[in-house]
Amino acid sequence: MALGTALWTVMTGAARKAARAMKRDFGEVEQLQVSRKGPSDFVSAADIKAEKTLRVELEKARPKFGFLLEEGGEIKGADPQHRWIIDPIDGTTNFLHGIPHFAISIALQMDKEIIAGLVFNPITEEMFYAEKGKGAFLNDRRLRVSARSDMGDAIIATGIPFRGIPGHKPFLSRLERVMEVTAGVRRMGTASLDLAFVAAGRCDGFWEAGLKPWDIAAGLLLVQEAGGFISDLSGGKTMLASGDVLAANSRLHRPLLSLLKDG
Repeated sequence: MALGTALWTVMTGAARKAARAMKRDFGEVEQLQVSRKGPSDFVSAADIKAEKTLRVELEKARPKFGFLLEEGGEIKGADPQHRWIIDPIDGTTNFLHGIPHFAISIALQMDKEIIAGLVFNPITEEMFYAEKGKGAFLNDRRLRVSARSDMGDAIIATGIPFRGIPGHKPFLSRLERVMEVTAGVRRMGTASLDLAFVAAGRCDGFWEAGLKPWDIAAGLLLVQEAGGFISDLSGGKTMLASGDVLAANSRLHRPLLSLLKDG
């Protein structure tokens, strides 16, 4: 099993250290919301602080690895084969509004392949973790995607483009097609956790367009290692480059792809 490996120790240790300050910041931002002060700068500072902690801790353990950071951009390492891909707070809008559904996302990439991924919700203490070829886990429990085969029973997660983001009309077209044949669609606001929920069988599928590598890198591996299927919205494998992703179990991936492909 993956738990207890050297990578697991390094990644979970970094995530838990960043999470301690993040939980305190989350409590503060809730107070800022209540008092109607502007929390945006505070949240940006929380992002930067968490990212710095993660970088320091991961550099300590693997000093030659590079980074791709949401806030700090790309940092080349002495080892060109390895880099960490990090989102310190995935679901920043939830964080800003005091909604306890956000995550730290860390992935390790080796030669363009994701070999380890972690998604951690500091509020619920749910630690999703996977290593290539070693399975996916929630805390110490092995994960498998759902076994549902009937679209009429399926719950599908998605992300909705918001103000300033293109693609509203194609999204609405896809949404309508999925709504017509499924048990429901959920929009929870944190792509890394959406993918983790597919890995855990809580959701039967997930799609979104225009995401960044740090939003999905860890979650893609979680789904794969839990027995799921992933692709872009055309059925290809450009997820990290295009930001378009569809994840589901083996029975639902193809019918979902057919619904979404021409959106």
